[in-house]
Formats: sequence, structure tokens, C-alpha cells
Amino acid sequence: MFTMFWATVIILGILITIHEYGHFKAARSVGVRVEKFSIGIPPRFITIKSLDDILHFKLYFFKWTNNRLKWSVILERKVQKIGRVGSSTEYVIALVPIGGYVKMAGMLDESMDSDIKYENDEFMVKPLWAKLWILSAGVLMNTLLAFLIFASISLYQGKSEILNKPIIESLQDNMPAKISGLQTGDKIISINNENIDTWNNLTSIIHSKPNKEISLLVQRENKKLNFNLTTSSTTMPINGKIDTIGLIGITPKMIYSDITILESIKTGYERTFGSFGMMIMSIKMIGAGDASMSDFGGPIMIAQLAGQTAEAGWVPFLTFMALISINLAFINILPIPGLDGGHIFLHLIESIIRRPLTLETRIRIQQIGMSFLLVLMVTVMFNDIARLFN
Repeated sequence: MFTMFWATVIILGILITIHEYGHFKAARSVGVRVEKFSIGIPPRFITIKSLDDILHFKLYFFKWTNNRLKWSVILERKVQKIGRVGSSTEYVIALVPIGGYVKMAGMLDESMDSDIKYENDEFMVKPLWAKLWILSAGVLMNTLLAFLIFASISLYQGKSEILNKPIIESLQDNMPAKISGLQTGDKIISINNENIDTWNNLTSIIHSKPNKEISLLVQRENKKLNFNLTTSSTTMPINGKIDTIGLIGITPKMIYSDITILESIKTGYERTFGSFGMMIMSIKMIGAGDASMSDFGGPIMIAQLAGQTAEAGWVPFLTFMALISINLAFINILPIPGLDGGHIFLHLIESIIRRPLTLETRIRIQQIGMSFLLVLMVTVMFNDIARLFN
């Protein structure tokens, strides 16, 4: 449980911070005033306000005030730096290090703050290219992070190839192979009296038999042993459709060879955009009815997988972080009001019709988008809870 907790905090904390930092740096690069840069879920724990000649620090915690316990300032300091030009940005570290938020001057966002004065340092007065740059920067940062992780892992591990022999290299806990007594180093000779020569031959037969009883003939050192077991199953996309395949929980031996930095960059590129391709395929499958919303998971599933990959080692953990980073980037770029892609879509619409949408219209669209996102969150949370009980 503790591993699951810290693994989730690290993954979501890093990914959301990177995302919001992208918006922050992009806004500053084109002269948009950032009013607040907050990391974590409230209440605020530490704040630093950047002012001319002064850095204003505040520390928050529980304090006994007026006969009741209240979360308030317990320590306050002002550090003078004569000649320093402040940005008027308030930097916030909240108590729970998951989540993040960037509040830009003159931008209608999730806070529904409509105090827009159309001053030179506000978002709304900037040209279209600057707005698109700011809005897409979070997605770009998540994509860049995933690429760097994939490329770094590739450079560390080298080029991987399966040793195409039906020899078990490792077994997964609580899966049929390990439960039945199979061991590392066992060579599978036959399945249901069908001879096995290669690992590809082995997987094709097992995948074709989900939740079926099978008999294995195994060579262990100088002995031949028989095992009877029932395969497990999982669903996965195959040729654009969701299919159920059989599993027993074994992995083959991998052979690694060194690669160059350029080759690792190529691998990072392929895995990054291959992950985007999987996300696009998932959307297509939902549209075609080959998958449903019940196949999606939310925070509970992320936490479970984060804990499992953390226990498996830093390479699986970082790989999972890269995949979640791609998911975060993909979801945020969708043209749904309330997300980065929704903001981009509205600004493109304004450029096409050559006039700004009214503030009332923007607020209404934003409310619709937030309602949709709320329904989506409830759906994935329901899926998560249903999986727990199943």
C-alpha cells in the first residue's frame, strides 16, 4: 500500500508539474503575466510572492485561533533584494503534492474568473500564435518528457530481442504457470501434445486458449514433467478490435546489445508516437463499438499499476510514467472545453469568424465542458471501484 502511494505521488506529481511548468514558461516567454503558479492540491503549505525588491515567504499550518483550529499563516518573512524586479507571481506549494495550476492574467479558465482588462500583459491581447504556443506548451512538455524517458531507457538497455526458444526466463506471481509449479529455466516441449519449437509458436497457442485447461510437457534438466493448468485471460486491441487472449504468466529471455545515441533517439521517437497511435486507435474502437467506456481506468487503476511497476523495478516504473505522460498529453489536446485542446479550438474558431466570442458565450461553453469532464471522471471512478469489487 505504501509503495502504491509514493509511486502514484511521484508519477502524478512530476507529470502535472512538468505540464504546468510548460504553460508557465511559454506564458512568460511572450510577456503574459502569471499571477499564480501552484503545485499540489490545496490547502497551500508554502507561498513565495515575487515583488519588486522583495521576496515574500509564508508558511501555513494549523493554528489555534478564536477557540478553534484553523489553517493559517504560522510563519512570515520578507527577504529584501534591492534592485530586484518582481514578476508579481505567487508561487505556491500545496500540502498534497499532486495536481497543479497556472493562473494567467486575462485568461478565462477553469476558475471562471472573468476579470479581464485587456492590458498589454494579459493573455487575451496576445496574437493567435502566442495563445496557441501557451496553450499547447503543457502537452509539448509531457510529450518531450515521454520521449526522453523512452530514449534514455533504450540507451541504457540497448537493443532488445527475444531469444526465440520456449524456455521460461521468469514467472509472474499469482498466475497459472507459477501456481502450477513451473520454474525458471523450464523448457516447454509440447502443449496438448502439440510440439513446441519456438517462443512464437508457444505464445500463439496459449493466446488462442483463454480460460481453457491445457497440458504442458516440460523438460527440467534431465527430467520430463507434465503439468495441467487453466489459462488466465486478458483483453487487448488486435487489428483494431478488442480480443480476449490466453495467458499463463511467463516471459522469455531477452538479449540486449549496445546501441548508439542516435539509435536511442530513433527508438524514443518511435515509442512516443507509437503510444499516441495506441490512444487514437482506442478512440476509434470506442466509436466503432469494439470497445466501451468500461475498459477505461481512472486514478485507482493508475495507483495500482504505479505500485506494481515500482515493485518490478525502475525501468518498468519509468516506462509506465512515460505512458501516463502520453495519456495526459493526448487527453489534454482533445477539443473539449476546459482542456487545453478546448481552449485552442475556441481561439481557432475566433480566428475563422474574425471576431471574439462574447464573455457570456465563453463562460457557457466552459461550463458545458466542465460538466462533461465531471461525468467522465465519475465514469472512470465507477469503473475503478467496480474492478476492485470484481
